[in-house]
Amino acid sequence: MRGKSRWVPVAWTELPGFETDALFEAWNAWLKSCERPGPVFAPLCGEVRRLSIATAEQQRAWMTTRLQPYRVESLQGQPEGLLTSYYEPLLKASRQPGNGYAVPLYQPPAGLGGRKPWYTRQEIETLPEAQAALRGREIAWLADPIDAMSLHIQGSGRLAVTEADGTQRTVRVAFAGSNDQPFRSITQWLSDQGQGRMVAPWTESTKTWVAQNPQRLLQLLWSNPRYIFFREEALSEMDAAFGPRGAQGVPLTPGRSIAVDRESIPYGTPVWLASRGSAADLQKLVIAQDTGSAIVGAVRADYFAGTGAQAGELASRVNQPLRLWVLWPK
Repeated sequence: MRGKSRWVPVAWTELPGFETDALFEAWNAWLKSCERPGPVFAPLCGEVRRLSIATAEQQRAWMTTRLQPYRVESLQGQPEGLLTSYYEPLLKASRQPGNGYAVPLYQPPAGLGGRKPWYTRQEIETLPEAQAALRGREIAWLADPIDAMSLHIQGSGRLAVTEADGTQRTVRVAFAGSNDQPFRSITQWLSDQGQGRMVAPWTESTKTWVAQNPQRLLQLLWSNPRYIFFREEALSEMDAAFGPRGAQGVPLTPGRSIAVDRESIPYGTPVWLASRGSAADLQKLVIAQDTGSAIVGAVRADYFAGTGAQAGELASRVNQPLRLWVLWPK
């Protein structure tokens, strides 16, 4: 038993798709975890590194020799939970306001830690004292408030930013703090307004709704009091192949990193994931490398889909049953 979950030892044959997964894809994520390993997996990292050039058969044989699979269940014995997905948006931005770019992204204000919770989203956008605290903290400006909200919800992203001299480059903005206010779902708010279930990616559906109801834009935005502050990071060619750093402190690997409840599964743990739904059919090795405020419970995971619009389209559709097995050293 671990915190919020119960682990039940099982045979490797219980893991669906174990014989056919392209394990080398997950090995990249495992190597990243070995940059910041926990005490349980640190002794295995030398072997993990040596096996990075091994065949899938050799990797599979090593896993079955060194690891024991445990089915993850709730404390009540429920083995099925929920899989959702997240991604890293790629958005156009400007260093200067104007020309349609009017929505700022901020670094944390000085003294953020001294006042908990900080101002709500509505107060940040209306109170002179909140705006004074953020003056000069702007990283860049976006053109669309729904895109900015998407970035706040995902917690990080990439900006194709136009500099003051007109040159362009791509940078990453990473989570650097929040106002400590509760998160409220925009899609739930729209549903409560009678919008019904969204079938398109929520950003596109929401933009359509805003175009039809422009007078209600602020009401929509302010329904989520939580507000995120960012820090800018340079993006090297190597960095660009991976996602942002997760809660474990290592870069996320598209399709092979998941966010979990760390009271159920520790960071750096290899996990077998099985989830079948209309959005995706997944049976694969992933690594627990991140967490999120909505990722709570024993059999609960958020699947990192990658960067950009295609990843965002997948992430918006994944909401399906989940089973998990942790792979723990013998």
